Amino acid sequence: MKGLGTDDDTLCRVLVSRCEVDMVQIKEEFQKKYKQTLAMFISDDVSGDYKDLCLALLGEQQPAPVEKKKKGNS
Repeated sequence: MKGLGTDDDTLCRVLVSRCEVDMVQIKEEFQKKYKQTLAMFISDDVSGDYKDLCLALLGEQQPAPVEKKKKGNS
């Protein structure tokens, strides 16, 4: 994508407003144009819950959550 960083407004609009069928074609065209998957681009460029949400909207595998140990339970 052009320049540095992510155009968050465009990313959100495309992910939220496209149906699953459209998303397949969008992902294919993105990969042809940028030589990487849209999921790879998102994973490299955004982080945290926003990244998880974007990947979920793409229908891509999200990393399993890390279990946090509770204090006092050994």
